[in-house]
Amino acid sequence: MTKLSYSEIQAALERQPLFEDKTWRLSPEPFPITLDEVNLMEEIGIACLDFYRALEILYIRSAENKNLLRNKSLKAPWVAGYFDRGKPKELINHARSKQLRGETPLIIRPDLLSTENGFVLTEIDSVPGGIGLTAFLAKLYYQDGINLVGDVDEDSMIIDFYDALASRAENKNLPLIAILVSDEANTYRPEMQWLSEMLQQKGKHVYCFHPSEIIPLGNTLCASIDGNPEKIDVIYRFWELFDLANIPLAQNILEFCEDSQLVVTPPMRPFQEEKLSLALFHHHLLEEFWRESLPKESFNLLRKIIPNSWIMDPVNLPPNAILDAPYIGGKPITHWNQLGGASQKERNLIIKMSGFHEEAWGLPVFS
Repeated sequence: MTKLSYSEIQAALERQPLFEDKTWRLSPEPFPITLDEVNLMEEIGIACLDFYRALEILYIRSAENKNLLRNKSLKAPWVAGYFDRGKPKELINHARSKQLRGETPLIIRPDLLSTENGFVLTEIDSVPGGIGLTAFLAKLYYQDGINLVGDVDEDSMIIDFYDALASRAENKNLPLIAILVSDEANTYRPEMQWLSEMLQQKGKHVYCFHPSEIIPLGNTLCASIDGNPEKIDVIYRFWELFDLANIPLAQNILEFCEDSQLVVTPPMRPFQEEKLSLALFHHHLLEEFWRESLPKESFNLLRKIIPNSWIMDPVNLPPNAILDAPYIGGKPITHWNQLGGASQKERNLIIKMSGFHEEAWGLPVFS
């Protein structure tokens, strides 16, 4: 198999930087994965979508203090309490809006860790970077007819990205899709600009903007295209919800979505971006809900790949109570500080902050 040289790859990335101030480890060929792994990734994608749909049911029914099961009593208002903690009221109301019922992110990325025992799901990212980067690398390793990426169309990710967004537009002819990248997410702007330029070359109406470049006209949001204001049909939101206060026209965007005048994906629903959802999947009080709300295949697959997770709630317990937490020395703990006394093997843990935080990507704390 012909391989790309180091100089070829380096030159390509220098001509088209995809992230600001980033360096790369370069490979002459793509990371190999088997056909079985490809098929498993597709199954994981379906399971993640099923998970999002069930998660909405869990959150809305919890917020309304409704029963979670069909033929058995189970209410869990504490679930919505966890999800809503620290969120502004306007975002909570927006997430619960009836106009957004059934709205899930059109593009999700399961973050998979490859282990000797198979894949482990560490996060489901609904605002993923890397779309442009991955598409660029596919084209790079496909260049000059040298197919190093298997039986894959070099433009498949670009086209799939467009088709997903365009499918939500009311204008089915040539919808205007605006990729809005905030200052906080500025690192990803080059790849989003590249992605929009590739789609423009294919005749698509896709542009990358800073949120300040969007203007309201009546009950619509518009962008300047060749000096003329044009109505935006779909916004691809590339900012985290904790950054909403720094987004110009944020209130307009919220209102127009609720009035069905605008489509924004991923939807601005904080509960869909909270990392604690994976811990809720393993919560013993909710096992029957997940079994009932997920297809059997998705439930079994998620149980296999989602690692044991716990919610670190700083509560004061009575003397006879224990935490839903890892065991230390084979015994349950009563306070999270007791993790500091764990053995080296027991400290193989990762603590992640709320998804509504600028450091939500998390760092290994015990290793």
